[in-house]
Amino acid sequence: MKRLLYGVFIVLMGVMASSPGRAEAGSPPARITFERDDAVWVANSDGTAAKKIGRGQCPDLSPDGTKLVFNTLQADGQPAHRQIAVTDLASGEITILKDIPSTNCLEPQFSRDGQQILFTFYKDNECYIGLVNTDGRDFRYVTGAKGKPPAYWGIAWAAEGKSLFAEDMESLYRLDLSGQVLKKWPIAALIPNGEMSGDARFDASPDGKLLLMSIEMNEKERKGWDGPPPALWVLDLTTEKATRLAPPDFYAWDAHWLQAPASLLFITRNPGDENTSIYRMSTTGQGKDKKLLIKNASYPGAAR
Repeated sequence: MKRLLYGVFIVLMGVMASSPGRAEAGSPPARITFERDDAVWVANSDGTAAKKIGRGQCPDLSPDGTKLVFNTLQADGQPAHRQIAVTDLASGEITILKDIPSTNCLEPQFSRDGQQILFTFYKDNECYIGLVNTDGRDFRYVTGAKGKPPAYWGIAWAAEGKSLFAEDMESLYRLDLSGQVLKKWPIAALIPNGEMSGDARFDASPDGKLLLMSIEMNEKERKGWDGPPPALWVLDLTTEKATRLAPPDFYAWDAHWLQAPASLLFITRNPGDENTSIYRMSTTGQGKDKKLLIKNASYPGAAR
């Protein structure tokens, strides 16, 4: 299963209760993005009008929804060769960012102001975190500028654009943009029976209060499932409490905010399905209000 993973229900209820109509106050993003068949796509937020952009992986929309960044993908059977590409969605023009000291880059993400791109890359068989301006200028190392880089996965911008989240399969970290550890949370302390792998995914809410997390659970899996059951959690970064967003039999991962803190995107594979599909749901419905958006797709995203 591609990118199998590597909450604060009461708090969210309080947020929603103290802000009547918050979910309705703003409209959802006009576009969402996703992967399908080794290509990146955009679509309307209801899943309609899907459009293929190009061959690649890990798409991310700019905050204003006008650009898409992704990593390119080598031809089948060829050695890994992945570069960062930025697409102007109005013109369709694709720009490859070439001034990066690697030909194996992945998981690019726009900063909240749309001016920078955070990504991971491989060099000499080591995994680094890098940062570059959206126009491809001013590349710099976040980790590994001096010495061997720590092994971090699941990178995600923090809301203020001056730090990021990552994990090393044992702990969740908040790092500054020079790679220094600002905060460390052991996974076992945050989520009993929770684990992370190299396929973990995080997404911080725009207000900086919540971190959406896709977690692997050390629980009994359902019949026909291969691997740890996946679950969606949200971490309140103020109280440092994590809450599960759906019951144990609700298998979901690769979560991304759609309209924080009210709704999110995720993928699942239902019994009998060969491929994953993208759904949306509220953060307070325990998965009962899930709605199918795009079949046979993965890695959902939306403008922040």
